Amino acid sequence: MNPSNPGAGLCIGVSACFFHADPMRAIFKGKTLEYVEQSMAHYVMRQGALAYLLPTPPPGGQVQLADLVARMDGLVLQGGSDCAPGSYGEEPLNPRWAGDRIRDDYERALTHEFLAQGKPVLGICRGAQLLNVAFGGTLYQDIGTQLPDALVHRDWDLYDGNHHDVQIAEETLLAGLYGAGTHRINSVHHQALKDVADGFLVEATSPVDGVVEAVRLDSDEAWVYAVQWHPEFQTKGDGLLDPDPLMCAFLDAARGED
Repeated sequence: MNPSNPGAGLCIGVSACFFHADPMRAIFKGKTLEYVEQSMAHYVMRQGALAYLLPTPPPGGQVQLADLVARMDGLVLQGGSDCAPGSYGEEPLNPRWAGDRIRDDYERALTHEFLAQGKPVLGICRGAQLLNVAFGGTLYQDIGTQLPDALVHRDWDLYDGNHHDVQIAEETLLAGLYGAGTHRINSVHHQALKDVADGFLVEATSPVDGVVEAVRLDSDEAWVYAVQWHPEFQTKGDGLLDPDPLMCAFLDAARGED
């Protein structure tokens, strides 16, 4: 591996965000859009890997999910819409938090197929929540409602300019990358992990309110990692955690060097 180009030769799949069919939308009227946010694609490609949007396979078509996964070396689950409470056995506390069950099902299927093929998965923001749900965990549907004494983890006006501390536990993957202790991250989420799924280890929390900020699947057979913040919105030298060590650790796993 070239240290200056750790992703060289790797093909990384990025799960799609969805704009579902909307007959009132001015463009692509009545059509479903599947897309990747630019910062996420750049985050992957900055290390030399190729980023590929993974669309949903056509129903009854010749291309199956396993075919898409077979061409990839790893999966990034990007941020976006809420997970649907129904995906973890709850009803929405508010209609605004009904979430996207279609995307949940698509990303859970992607996750399990990547793991079945022995390939690593990195979840970011919604991706962290989706992984927790996919392995049997639950979520706080709205931090402000269910944890009223918590920090403001999502400020619409500040967006990724909303920052707070994160406490990284000792003897963890993150501690190996950044050192244990207190660091600074962005925060753009109103939902959070509640019951952490069996088999996941908490590696970082918000020290003020205990909100889970990073988890890892405790397995020698699979590399599954997730962070609640958006490393793709952070840059080296901006006072926040350098995003690149985390991506490089994921790419090492994709190359089989973890």
